[in-house]
Amino acid sequence: MKTDIAVIGGGASGLAAAITAKETCPQADVTVIERLPRTGKKILAAGNGKCNISNISLSSRNYHGSVDAMAVIGSEPDYRAFFTDKLGVLCVTGSEGRSGGVYPRSNSSTTILSALRSYAGELGVTELCDCQVTGIRSSGRGFVLECGDDTVECRKVIVAAGGYAGPSFGTDGSMMRILKNMGYRTAKVCPAVAPLRTEPDRLKGLKGVRVKGTVSAVSGGKVLRTEKGEIQFNDNNISGICVFNLAYLFQQYEGKLTLAADLAPDMSEKELTDHLFSIKKSRRERSAEELLTGMFVRNLAVYIVKNAGIPLDTAVGSIASRDICAVAALVKNLSFPVTGCAGWQNAQVTCGGIHGDCVNSRLESKLHRGLFLCGEILDVAGDCGGYNLQWAWSSGMLAGRSCAESLKGGER
Repeated sequence: MKTDIAVIGGGASGLAAAITAKETCPQADVTVIERLPRTGKKILAAGNGKCNISNISLSSRNYHGSVDAMAVIGSEPDYRAFFTDKLGVLCVTGSEGRSGGVYPRSNSSTTILSALRSYAGELGVTELCDCQVTGIRSSGRGFVLECGDDTVECRKVIVAAGGYAGPSFGTDGSMMRILKNMGYRTAKVCPAVAPLRTEPDRLKGLKGVRVKGTVSAVSGGKVLRTEKGEIQFNDNNISGICVFNLAYLFQQYEGKLTLAADLAPDMSEKELTDHLFSIKKSRRERSAEELLTGMFVRNLAVYIVKNAGIPLDTAVGSIASRDICAVAALVKNLSFPVTGCAGWQNAQVTCGGIHGDCVNSRLESKLHRGLFLCGEILDVAGDCGGYNLQWAWSSGMLAGRSCAESLKGGER
């Protein structure tokens, strides 16, 4: 098979790249090569099926990696211009109670995928599904993509094959390994926007507990970042969006990272201590396991009292003052050493990828002229809340436009 522009990967960035490339150079043959039977499977899972396509509060604080994500995002049309004006998708903000999140009005990811595939089809973009690229090599007129026993010849190629996160959606990291073998530098890769693991013994009694608070990533006594939201405790990990947004730090601080949860962020430690002394007076005859039942669900209340070293059958009125202070300190700083990230199947994003030194400002490879990269395969990891999909759309648009312009200019 021959085509002018081959887009490897039919996910969010790949479809955005194909659409923009075809719009920029309508006479070019643009082909999306997808390893799964159909394009866009990962889009359908985004935002728990509701597709959090962007966020109205985009900033460099929300992106991590060696590529300047905001420079790319700032160079491209926003979600309104792309989805509403071009694709006819009405969008709303603040759905699901997440401040700033942008969703399709239908609250369904199917709306987004259908709009993308329909528009791409109208433009004349070709989809080649059930086809996995296993190698890329330069040729006289551009590139040859090896696809098992078959090949695809193209003048330009856009790599939008994703990273390692969510292998059930077709992103198994195989393309990143191919590029690495071609000489591309990769940043350290690890799961991001994912639960963080800790020692299972630290979580005994907490399985299924959900509590609102703040959680901080700490290393060497320094607070690296603090997030607010619902903290969820499981068998061997801690999750919740506030934890997901700290997971990228594991890449740099592996073995030296601790999560510190403040379960009463609206109270100072002194205010909390005074409250507990008041409880001590009013519940004198009750057992210690009821000291915190007015603040937390029973499992969590018992866990904190036990970890403060107070026997559960102790009468509340008999709890020593130092132990009351210890309970308050635990509520304000419940710490868990981070031993790892959840596996790729539970991660939403890949932290790390092809290093920013490998591409120029137009996302063209510095190693192979005519090869462009976009989306999750690049070293960019965004926070949870629409930031990663916005990166996918914007980087796809820039790569698609840059690729098509180089084709129109006769570059090789």
